[in-house]
Amino acid sequence: MMDWRHALVLFGAAAIAGAVNSVAGGGTLLTFPALLWVGQLEKIANATSTVALWPGQLSSLLGYRKEIGENRDAIVRLAIPSLLGGIVGAQLLLRTPPRVFANLVPYLILMATLLFMAQEPLARWQRSRSDKADTGSGVRGEDHNRDPVSAAGWAGVMAFQFCVAIYGGYFGAGIGILMLAALGLMGFTNIHRMNGLKNMNGLCINAVAAITFIANGLVQWPVALWMALGAIFGGYSGTGIARRIGQKNVRRIIILIGFSLTLSLLIKKPHRDLRPGPQTPPAPLQRR
Repeated sequence: MMDWRHALVLFGAAAIAGAVNSVAGGGTLLTFPALLWVGQLEKIANATSTVALWPGQLSSLLGYRKEIGENRDAIVRLAIPSLLGGIVGAQLLLRTPPRVFANLVPYLILMATLLFMAQEPLARWQRSRSDKADTGSGVRGEDHNRDPVSAAGWAGVMAFQFCVAIYGGYFGAGIGILMLAALGLMGFTNIHRMNGLKNMNGLCINAVAAITFIANGLVQWPVALWMALGAIFGGYSGTGIARRIGQKNVRRIIILIGFSLTLSLLIKKPHRDLRPGPQTPPAPLQRR
């Protein structure tokens, strides 16, 4: 039975993550620490967080229906490495001994936090490029009927997306920022098109990772379903709260949590019973 305080923390973290993902992205940096706080082992927390946030990612595509419909060719090209890389990353996680993954977690969180910090300057760079494209061409954003990437360039884009998907299947926090950076460097300037592609491919990566984790018994189902409700609630009704707090303040809170958790985990070495093996049974929901 879930402790009511743990249930409140997990629902709140998922709700805020759902709201944050709809405004800025980076919700995993809230749900993953919350799961660690209630006593979940690192691999279980990673898998449960992925499954819990997936419904919110699915609903986020509704806002980009137009861009998705206009860019089917690009979506198909990127979906293939996204699906394959997501499977590879999830399988790597299954084969990582629990103690090894626990020791990697502080560095994974640090990398995700640094990526999250890079999101704002990246967005400014993309807006600047889009404004220049508008001024030079006399049209708003890139022409949807013109692919900015050459046929040869797609090989590089797909290879990079495969690497991003491996990381996404393994841990996942910050993959959206990596995908936006890659699309910008490849010549995309329309931020709505880029976000549509990013959301669709992130959905593919997390879908195959979630299926892999579910099939191997890594998901704590009562917790995942409870947090999924929180994420959906936050995505629909919590956005206003996040906006009232202010995007800058939300970002500062997430960055503070990321650095604090990294420091805490580096100082306090994993002390729980982490038996090596491809799977770890779900831990009971209680502080240890």
